[in-house]
Amino acid sequence: MELGLGLISIGRQWEHVARPIPSVEQINDLLNVAVRSGIRYFDTAPSYGASEERFGDFLKTLNSDQLQNVIVATKCGEHWDTVTSTPHVDHSYEALCTSIDQSFTNLPKIDIMQIHKATPRVLADKEVQRALEYAKAKGVTWLGVSASDLETAKTAVANPLFSLLQFPFNQLNQMMKEIFALAWTAGKIVFVNRPLGMGSMMYTEEGDPKGEAALMEAYKEVVSQQFQGAVLSGTSSAEHLKQNLRAFQKATAKG
Repeated sequence: MELGLGLISIGRQWEHVARPIPSVEQINDLLNVAVRSGIRYFDTAPSYGASEERFGDFLKTLNSDQLQNVIVATKCGEHWDTVTSTPHVDHSYEALCTSIDQSFTNLPKIDIMQIHKATPRVLADKEVQRALEYAKAKGVTWLGVSASDLETAKTAVANPLFSLLQFPFNQLNQMMKEIFALAWTAGKIVFVNRPLGMGSMMYTEEGDPKGEAALMEAYKEVVSQQFQGAVLSGTSSAEHLKQNLRAFQKATAKG
């Protein structure tokens, strides 16, 4: 398992503590630190505001070897309204294909395409599956599902169409704990999101930061599960990413 980087915070506000969306300079600093530090998995989505476009602009500055080493994951199914700055869900074939086309415009490559805001009904929809075939035809290597409930996660694990499953898990939210064993047995890759509860677990009730020891304990809870894949940090700060890397390395250290 590795530390990956979730990119919602470079496209819109999201964290427990509302912070301004970082500048292009700050985004490039964050992403350069990530690449230099060996982070390979990056997760974005159309509903993350300007995230795909900003990440794509950065990827276009990499050389071919660097780009080949980066695993780009995005999603389709939840979309971003630029007028109202709000997300909305549409899993129709036309909407999915339009979203997939736009993602390929924003990003120089897409390795993983996930169904966003998935439900068992959505995963069984033949038009959704046809849209995923369209994504594969455009060059996507692996298909996945972003799930937030047990029924959807179990449906995704049982479906051979999907190689990857993304879901939330942390010290305070362990609803999906049984999915780790199911995914391991089925040979599925796992992306764990919200390992820090959108940052809320890193602050005291008074609003003071808890520090790196609490960060390490939070990661230790996640990496104690058996899975192959990545734990997604959602930070938008290069300095915070360095702290996350140190804590993650301590949490995964043997002995």
